Amino acid sequence: MIKICIFDLDGTLAATQESIARPVNMTLAHYGLPEQPVEAFNYFAGDGIKNALKRALIASGDITASHLEEGLPMCRAWMQEDPAYHVVPYDHMVWALKELKRNGVKIAVFSNKPHESAIGVVETIFGKGCFDHIQGQTDKIPIKPDPTGVFEILEKFRSEKSECLYFGDTNTDMLTARNAGVTAVGVTWGFRPRTELEEFGADIIIDSAAEIPGLAI
Repeated sequence: MIKICIFDLDGTLAATQESIARPVNMTLAHYGLPEQPVEAFNYFAGDGIKNALKRALIASGDITASHLEEGLPMCRAWMQEDPAYHVVPYDHMVWALKELKRNGVKIAVFSNKPHESAIGVVETIFGKGCFDHIQGQTDKIPIKPDPTGVFEILEKFRSEKSECLYFGDTNTDMLTARNAGVTAVGVTWGFRPRTELEEFGADIIIDSAAEIPGLAI
């Protein structure tokens, strides 16, 4: 019996590429470097804003990412200014979340975004109180694929690993689920292709958010 569903945010719950590209490109512009196209962030993003910025710096010509440490605080500040910039939920996602809640399944978010940014995006797009728990990256919760955040959520809701589904769209998410010992559900509508999900050990792969309730109810 499934008691809790944990969702990645970027590329799983919502299309967030533009919200990540905006602060990173603002940082690149600050250093006189060329901005990167939004679609490039399908691969720049996935394991935290620091790594996204590093990859964008290298792609823009700063081969050693020499501006990373200095640029990261301003990038984070610009992200926090408007964390939900052009963010929209994927088709059928709002309905699927309501179905889970209606049937007594707890729903949580585990994101590599900074904690406050994760809360800002989720509550702006889905409303306050939609999710039972929102967890972003903090000093005590390392970025994925470290499974600490999953363990914290399971403990909070007194759930076993066997009672949890973890939904994500990247190799980082599949590794997170595997590291945590929970069922990895790969979603194909996000940032990465089906082949990546298969390669990194997805237990289940789905092509539409409309399939989510059927896995848990």
